[in-house]
Amino acid sequence: MTTLTEAPPPLAPAPQKKPPRRRGRLTPYWLLLPGILWLLLFFALPMVYQASTSVQTGSLEEGYKVTWHFATYWDAVSEYWPQFLRSVLYAGTATVLCLLLGYPLAYLIAFRAGRWRNLILILVIAPFFTSFLIRTLAWKTILADGGPVVGALNSLHLLDVTSWLGITAGDRVLATPLAVVCGLTYNFLPFMILPLYTSLERIDGRLHEAANDLYAKPFTTFRKVTFPLSMPGVVSGTLLTFIPASGDYVNADLLGSTDTRMVGNVIQGQFLRVLDYPTAAALSFILMAAILVIVTLYIRKSGTEDLV
Repeated sequence: MTTLTEAPPPLAPAPQKKPPRRRGRLTPYWLLLPGILWLLLFFALPMVYQASTSVQTGSLEEGYKVTWHFATYWDAVSEYWPQFLRSVLYAGTATVLCLLLGYPLAYLIAFRAGRWRNLILILVIAPFFTSFLIRTLAWKTILADGGPVVGALNSLHLLDVTSWLGITAGDRVLATPLAVVCGLTYNFLPFMILPLYTSLERIDGRLHEAANDLYAKPFTTFRKVTFPLSMPGVVSGTLLTFIPASGDYVNADLLGSTDTRMVGNVIQGQFLRVLDYPTAAALSFILMAAILVIVTLYIRKSGTEDLV
């Protein structure tokens, strides 16, 4: 005997998902569009204009024409290389001082401030409540010849040492490299403290407890745990300090002299006084290229790309 079995009924077709609407896919790009337009209008176009200006020849009376005169770059470097070196030296010194001053304060805010944390953070950003120019002029009063700083240094006989090192001139602090570096350090110190605090605040406290359980001394804990984990803040803080400090001209103009001029002062003078626009544009691009090279080497040397 053969047993006949009925075939199973056909399965109902699975409901097909509707394809996502194309408008939803474009939403992120529409959100990015204002920022892209802003960068193109206020960053890319001025860069292109300055690049074309740097290879022009002529005068303000006759007009400038693009003649692809790349010798302007070489002339700018050969004539103003002392200002370039001075800018890197002053900015590097101010960055190191900001790191030495800012790291202990950021550590205090992150681990020891307690209920005073918000107040200290407000005090850190308090200088931003006034203009950059007013803050620098205040240092001109502080470092005046009859001011408290000069009196304290004279009483401690430190001006003799600083004069021998070449960072002051006799009994004066104003119009010297020390005054310019002090202004740079003060004005850019918050840019160092805030990234450091953010990086330190992210460190898990249990790591410190584990180090203590392993009988690590406080300095060993700092060297092996705290500082390596805070390297993103160190890198980002030093970059946020060094980059604007190297192109600054306000501190060197108000607190320095002709012997302490930085490349930013030269660019300002070429644009506004000499009216040599090709040289000014070439100096700007040389400064940008130099900073880019220094920053790239520094990031590679630091061994971290996780910037705060």
